[in-house]
Amino acid sequence: MSELWTDVSVFFERAGGVIANFHISDLLDILFVTLIIYGLIRLLRETRGVQLLKGLFWIVVAWGVVNLLKMNASIYIFRQGFDNLVIILVLLFQPEVRGMFERVGRSNVTNLHIFPQSDRVQQEREEAASAIRLICEAFRQFSEEGIGALVVFERVTMLGEIVHTGTVIDAKVSRELISNVFFPKTPLHDGAAIIRKGMLKAASCILPLSQNQDIDPTLGTRHRAALGMSEQSDAMIAVVSEETGAISLAYKGVLTQGISSDALATALNEGLLSQEPVTKKYKLRNLFTSHKEDDR
Repeated sequence: MSELWTDVSVFFERAGGVIANFHISDLLDILFVTLIIYGLIRLLRETRGVQLLKGLFWIVVAWGVVNLLKMNASIYIFRQGFDNLVIILVLLFQPEVRGMFERVGRSNVTNLHIFPQSDRVQQEREEAASAIRLICEAFRQFSEEGIGALVVFERVTMLGEIVHTGTVIDAKVSRELISNVFFPKTPLHDGAAIIRKGMLKAASCILPLSQNQDIDPTLGTRHRAALGMSEQSDAMIAVVSEETGAISLAYKGVLTQGISSDALATALNEGLLSQEPVTKKYKLRNLFTSHKEDDR
């Protein structure tokens, strides 16, 4: 009991010393570092850099485990990587670092939202639901008229670097706007439209093409781009074929072709608005299968 009391006394003695030596500059220092970390998180969250950060976190966890278990071969490999950590980070985050400095130069302090706003979240969900309905209606028309279209619905993985490859619009979705974007021979009809939180964020964006060698050779550039984007993010990408008018949806590296606009709307609502969003490929396939049975 006396040892416990001694430890408690030592703790309070040290805490008192820290408080006695604490100055206003220390408080400002803590606030400054906090703002820097907060700003970095805000700048990175709109890019796929967030996913890289998650990967680095698990690498650090693995490093702790191999050290705890004294796995010498693994420790040696980790040390070789950590010796070149700065170079590795620069290579991995090169697009994000460049975009970060560009955004800092354009930033405005009044645009900061420190506390979450529940009303805004609800409004975003309503706008997302409206956008899904309007885009699926437009896709039904595109399918009938043979107009090609490619729309990326952003989910958790932010696609800021993809947005910057096209023309930023930041407009509320309407059937007229979507029709104008994809009307043949208009300036924005080539490339993909990006939907973020129910808003048309950008159009004429360039997507990475899938490198999968097993893809059906008859698929065109739109479908390959949709697959490529779905392989590199958790986005849901809807496509209308200009040649056949068929509607397809790419998600998690799987392209489901020949679906109805109603089935597309159901899948998008499930994946974007559900409290338990779709995380497994077979669930989407089941949605499409049930809709086909209903259509019969």
